[in-house]
Order: sequence, then C-alpha cells, then structure tokens
Amino acid sequence: MNAPATALNRFGLGARPDEPPPDNPQRWLLSQFEQHQPLPPPWRSAERTPALVEAWLAQQRAVRLAPEGQRSGIREAYLRQGRDAYVMAVGARTDSALQTDTPFVERLVHFWSNHFAVSVDKLLVVGLAGGFEADAIRPNVLGRFEDLLLAAVRHPAMLLYLDQAQSVGPGSAAGQRAAARQQRVRGLNENLAREILELHTLGVRSGYTQDDVTEFARALTGWTLPGDEPGDEPGEGAEATFRFAPALHEPGARTVLGGRYADGGEQQARAILHDLATAPATARHIATKLARHFVADDPPPALVQRLADSFLRTGGDLPSVYRALVASPEAWASAQPKFKSPWEWGVSSLRALGRRELPPRQATNLMTQLGQPVWRPGSPAGYGDLSATWAAPDALIRRVEAAQRFAQQAGDTLDARALAPRVLPGGALTEATAGAIARADSGGTALALLLVAPEFLRR
Repeated sequence: MNAPATALNRFGLGARPDEPPPDNPQRWLLSQFEQHQPLPPPWRSAERTPALVEAWLAQQRAVRLAPEGQRSGIREAYLRQGRDAYVMAVGARTDSALQTDTPFVERLVHFWSNHFAVSVDKLLVVGLAGGFEADAIRPNVLGRFEDLLLAAVRHPAMLLYLDQAQSVGPGSAAGQRAAARQQRVRGLNENLAREILELHTLGVRSGYTQDDVTEFARALTGWTLPGDEPGDEPGEGAEATFRFAPALHEPGARTVLGGRYADGGEQQARAILHDLATAPATARHIATKLARHFVADDPPPALVQRLADSFLRTGGDLPSVYRALVASPEAWASAQPKFKSPWEWGVSSLRALGRRELPPRQATNLMTQLGQPVWRPGSPAGYGDLSATWAAPDALIRRVEAAQRFAQQAGDTLDARALAPRVLPGGALTEATAGAIARADSGGTALALLLVAPEFLRR
C-alpha cells in the first residue's frame, strides 16, 4: 500500500473525495495532535456524564421513595431515557468520524474506547456509554496512559458495568454493620480488579495470581458512584461522577504482585494503579494491541518492542508511543493490510461517498445490521481486532447489502469511475477493481462494487 493511502486508510478513517491525499503522510498524521478537539461539535449537544449521573441518581431516589407497585414503571421510564441518550451519542460518534479533520486521533479514540470496553447489554450502562467515551476517553487519548486508565476505571459506566459500585469489604464499617444486623451483605466483587489486570494493564499470562485479584479488589472497595445512599447529593466536577465511600472500604494493608500497599483509603488503589500503569508487562500489552490494530494481526516483534520501549522510557506518554508507531517502517508495509471491522468499513464507506452526517437512529441501526453495534461488545474484552473476527461470509453479505443501500441513496450524484482513484489514491486502486467498475451495468452497481472491492475492505 502506498504512503498516502496508508495514512488515510490504515491510520485514518478513510479518504474523502473532496480532500487531496497528504503530500507528507507522516507529518500530516503527527500534525493532528495539535489540531484535535477533545470534544468535536457533534458531541456538544449530547448529554455529558454529570447530567447522566444525575438522571441515574434521580431514578434511584424515586425508586426508593415510591410504593412497590410503581417502581418498575420508574425504572422503565429511566431506561427509555437512557436508550434515547445512547442513540444520540451514537449519532454524535458517527458524525464526528465523518466530519473530523483529525482522523488519526479519532481512530485512537475508537481504539481506546474498545480497549476499556463497556457494554450497553447491561441496561444500567445504556444511558452512560456515550458519556464514557466523551468524558473518560476523548480528553485523555493524547495524555499519559495512567491518566486515561484512572479516568476509565473511575467512570460511572465502568463502575456499573463491572459491578464495582456493588462491592463491599466484608470487614468494612458497612459490612460489619450488615453482619451485626444479620442482613444480606453484597460482599466483595472482583470483576473490576480482574479486568484491570487481565485486559486494561498487564494482560493475560503476565504473572498475576488469584490472590492478586482478590487483594486488588479489596483495595478498590469504596470506589463507587456519588450520591447513591439516602441523603447524599452529587457534587461538582469529579465529585459529580465518582465517590470514594470510606464505609465500604476493606481496612488493612494489601499485597499485590509482591508490592506492599499501606491502608490509605482511596489512595491505596490509586497507588496500585500507578504501579500497574508503569509496569513493563503493561507496556508490552499496550504495544502489542496498538501494533495489532494499526499494522498486522500478528504484529512484528521488533515493532512491539520499539513501542513498549517508548512507553516505558516516557512513563506511558501516549503521543510518544504514537510517534514511534508512525515512524516505524513496518507500519507502512503493504504485506499484511488489516481487514476493516464493520465500524471501520461503515465509516470509510460514508466518508468515501462524501457524507458528513447520519441521523442517529440510522447510524445505530446500521452498525447493528453490520454486526458491530456501538458500545455493545459481548464481553469486557471488547470487539476482536483480527481479520477472522469480521471476514465470515455472512458478514460480507451484510456489507454487500449495505453498499447497495448506500449506492441507492446516492442516486446518480456520484460517478464510481471518477470516485475510485480519489478514495483509493496513489495507485491503491487495482486494475481488476477499476475494470469491474467500468463494466458495471449501472452507476449504482459500480458504486456498490467500489465499496466492497478487496482493496476497500482492507486498510
């Protein structure tokens, strides 16, 4: 793949016909760090996390105060409101991807949102998923990994998705009080601790044990949402979206991965997170995932090592790692182009057609039909990043059907023969695809053929 096409499709979100390919692809990619807007215009009308949390708290209070027979109606009304917020946020995400002038950084937002995955399959999360990307991921993709990690795991969507808000230390004041009254105790929940170790930082088979998971889970007790107890009210800023509740915290020192952490309330877990964020295993895990996403399903070991070294040398400064990626010759090789996920293909197709926006519900339905509904992976591991995940025959049929719809919507406004070299620039368009487009029996068929051509399906 030639350098301009690689910059636009592998690092970016796909070429647009009204924009020339970059003369200096590497410089174009790196210049986006200075131009990126953490909250692009399409997001500015979407509800932000503090308002979404207040809606959640209002529902909690209303349920507590309502007669038993009215509680299900209150919950259903909240879920309807949450589903509306979800659809609007999907629309904002889609329009941002279509309009952005910094597609490399926008792709990084999508990468990290999937790395720290939450899922609206858990209904409590449905109204908060958009706020998670807007307020935890977007402001931190050009900062330090530790800050991104902390923002992600403290966000209400993550606390609810992985049941951290329900975790109570057995020896905490709340746990002992419940035991004395012979009440059912919610107990310790290890989900967040396990996923931080396995997915967010060190990675699987990196040397941690079940004892490390349990000890880390004890350190995390007390990390919860604001105002979820009677009489509490949300505060301002960070206090409006996160609360450390001392009464839920398991007292005592903790030992995690051989490190000893004194009993310090919220700071105990933060100290563990700091050490995890700067660990060599974390550097290698993040480097591998970035190299897999941008370069190849089986990333070159030398590239992974180079990215991990940059991560460790800079204390997890993410732009330094991205610069090392862009500067790596392996990232510009054409031997193993990545197969586009449904999200990547849908966005690049719409960009190729010159679309700048899509109605929110249409965007939501499109990604569901393509098989990758937004913020709805099947597990905390997020969506897969291997060709085998997305290249099954039924998935390709869905893309053909979508391409035909796109072509029908475009009508006679686009000539596929003129469009093809602009969205596959610098010789990326093969003679076979150009010939198929030229022989098509209609303009709509030609356009659909372009969108499902082998070189368009890959990046």
